[in-house]
Amino acid sequence: MSEVVLRGILGAPALLVPALMVGSWLGSAEERLKANDPSAAESEVAIASVAEDAYCTPKLKAIVRRVATACGLVGAAGRGCQPAVAKNVAQLSDEDFNALFRPLEERARIVQFDADSVELDEGAKATVEKAWGDQRGASFFFVVARASPDGKTDHNEKLSAGRAQAVLDHLQRRFDDPDIAKQVGLLWLGEDFAQLDEAFCGWQRSRPSECTAKEINRSAFVAWIDCAI
Repeated sequence: MSEVVLRGILGAPALLVPALMVGSWLGSAEERLKANDPSAAESEVAIASVAEDAYCTPKLKAIVRRVATACGLVGAAGRGCQPAVAKNVAQLSDEDFNALFRPLEERARIVQFDADSVELDEGAKATVEKAWGDQRGASFFFVVARASPDGKTDHNEKLSAGRAQAVLDHLQRRFDDPDIAKQVGLLWLGEDFAQLDEAFCGWQRSRPSECTAKEINRSAFVAWIDCAI
C-alpha cells in the first residue's frame, strides 16, 4: 500500500468527526431559531384538535393567538386593543382580516347599535346572550367592535371601545360570573381597520331591519372561538 493511500485512510476519521459536529451544531441552531421565532411556531400549527371546528385553520389560529397575546386578551381581565395596534399585529389587509372570520357565519352574531351610541337595546342584549349560550366546548369569546366612518376618527375609536365594553358589562351583569372577564377578549377597530361590507348584513344580526354599510359597522361581532390558541 502506497504512503499516499495510507495517509488518506488514516486522515478520513479526522475529517468525518468535524463534519458530524458541524451538522449537529447546525441542527441545534435550527431548533433554537424555531423556539425563538413565533412565526416558525405558528407555521407548524397545522392540525386542529378534535374539539376544534373546521374553520380553525392554521392561519386563523396564528392571527387570533398573535392578536390576543399582543392586545392583552389572554390571561387578562377586560383589556383590549386599539385599531393601530390590531392592524400592525394582525399584519393583514382589511379584507384578509375579515375573510378569516367568514367561516364563522353560522356561529357568530352581529350586535348593532344606534349612531353615536354604546347602549345595548333589548334585541342586542338578547343577541349577546344567545351568542354566549352557544359555547359548546369553546373557551374564548371574541368581541370585535367597530364604528361607521361618521365624525372624527378618535371619537369613533372611543365609540367602538365603548361598544366592546358594553358587551362585556352586560354579560357580567346578566350572569354574575367573576370568571367571565377571563374568557372575553375585547378588540375595537374604530373606523380605521377592517370595515365590514354589506355582505355581512346577511349574518345573524340583532336587528332584522334593512341594513347598510354604515349600519353594519355600528356594531360588535361576537362569537365563541373553538380554536386552541
